[in-house]
Amino acid sequence: MKAITLIVCAFVLCAAEELDIKQRHFFTKSENVALKVNLSRELQRVDPRFLSLTIDASLASEEKFMNLLGSSKVKTLASALTPAFLRFGGTRQDFMVFTPQQVWPSKESPSANLCDKDELPYWLEDQLKKEWIQQQILLKREDLQRKYRRVKFTEATMDRLYSFTNCSGMELIFGLNALLRTSDNRWNSSNAQMLMSYCASRQYEMSWELGNEPNSFEKKAGIRVDGFQLGEDFVHLRKIMSESRFYKNSGLYGPDVGQPRDHRIDILEGFLQSGSEAIDACTWHHYYVNGRDTSLEDFLDPEVLDTLTLKTNEVLQKVKQASPQKKVWLGETSSAYGGGALGLSDTFVAGFMWLDKLGLGAKLGLNVVMRQVFIGSGSYHLVDDNLDPLPDYWLSVLYKRLVGQQVLSVKTFGNYTFLHKRVRLYLHCTNKNSFTNGAVTLIAMNLNHKAVRVSLPAHMASSTVVAFVLQSDQSGEEGLYSRSVMLNGEVLKMVDDTTLPELKGLVLPSSEHVHLPAYALSFFVFSDVRAPACMSL
Repeated sequence: MKAITLIVCAFVLCAAEELDIKQRHFFTKSENVALKVNLSRELQRVDPRFLSLTIDASLASEEKFMNLLGSSKVKTLASALTPAFLRFGGTRQDFMVFTPQQVWPSKESPSANLCDKDELPYWLEDQLKKEWIQQQILLKREDLQRKYRRVKFTEATMDRLYSFTNCSGMELIFGLNALLRTSDNRWNSSNAQMLMSYCASRQYEMSWELGNEPNSFEKKAGIRVDGFQLGEDFVHLRKIMSESRFYKNSGLYGPDVGQPRDHRIDILEGFLQSGSEAIDACTWHHYYVNGRDTSLEDFLDPEVLDTLTLKTNEVLQKVKQASPQKKVWLGETSSAYGGGALGLSDTFVAGFMWLDKLGLGAKLGLNVVMRQVFIGSGSYHLVDDNLDPLPDYWLSVLYKRLVGQQVLSVKTFGNYTFLHKRVRLYLHCTNKNSFTNGAVTLIAMNLNHKAVRVSLPAHMASSTVVAFVLQSDQSGEEGLYSRSVMLNGEVLKMVDDTTLPELKGLVLPSSEHVHLPAYALSFFVFSDVRAPACMSL
């Protein structure tokens, strides 16, 4: 099939009012950008769990807070984001020490009906939510001072964590402490072996990581571990796993390095020399900006969004040189580092960075992207301190339901303007669990304060279109700071603690174009195109 050309026309509205996708508007001026979209072959194919999640290890800073994972609301919200990996890790994983409280049986399976019994009482949930707010103040102080205390955790943490992931339908990846070192600066695996022995006795099916952002070990703990030694530590861990009857076939991921800075990725290079064969996928972390000094403009700046390309290509190149077939994951990522940017990372505007990272990351060849954080400290969470979903949560659910594994090629040409650069478009096959075989999903972001119209070629213009348009519940630039979001004009909120709203799309008649309102995040499903790349046998 020949490449299909999409003509994107950016129009200036005669009036200042926002565009309603259900109405027709007239425009006084247009500018054209052409997009070539090839529906005959896939450009990339991502993991079915491409959009995955993290829980920061700070939640275990006091073991009682792990009980928040027993909330029926939290489990309902997590279940809607499957299939997914759930990574438990972060800065404090390297200060956690397993301290068992009892002798456990050699074999004991979790109860089959544990998910029904393991509910958090409402009174305890309310108490923990209030105490967690205060706990986050202490955690932030530790982060600012870079003085981290050793955290002892027991079997209760693992039981709660595994119960949550298992009952939600996710796959657990647990981050082990890499700062437990021997006198010759090798990893001391004795504590990890004790933990793995317990988890095996409970038949907890899970995968493993070792260490978080080793490039910052010296800064946060005064211990320096070079990349080659870290790789040898992973080889040691893989040997332990291979000798375990229960974990010999489990996944091992790492090294969870921070993103390249000033083109320096020496720790990753050293790690790949010695440890690339030990891991199932190479993980690294990415954030766009510093949460302490960023701005609204940064969150809407195409040049900031495009920095992901440079960082990703640097990592992909190094991994390809050392281990050509190795998958590369974003093992931890969000908008702003330093815990996020309060009032930005937890509001509607954060969706532009998040959706663009999903679209661009898949296009570049990343296999999995893990969102920091589902629940926990900071301002970049999907679920707030009251355990209610934030705008990025709803965006993530729609992505899961509408976007499939196959990435389709999109190329642009024409005379670019500032307006055009602020329209971000990606194309995937549609998730076959939601729509018919051969459907495609156009991911469309309008970072402009004016509406935009996307003109379609005949092949797509004749298709039925189902629109899912996310906007703030408030108009104009002020709406970007909102913590609520509308889907096709309806504010999204849970029906009750165990029920999500229906998330219905708006069926549009066939047309030569689709509309992008100002500051909108959209998914358009073309259900009748029968794209060859999206037709399963």
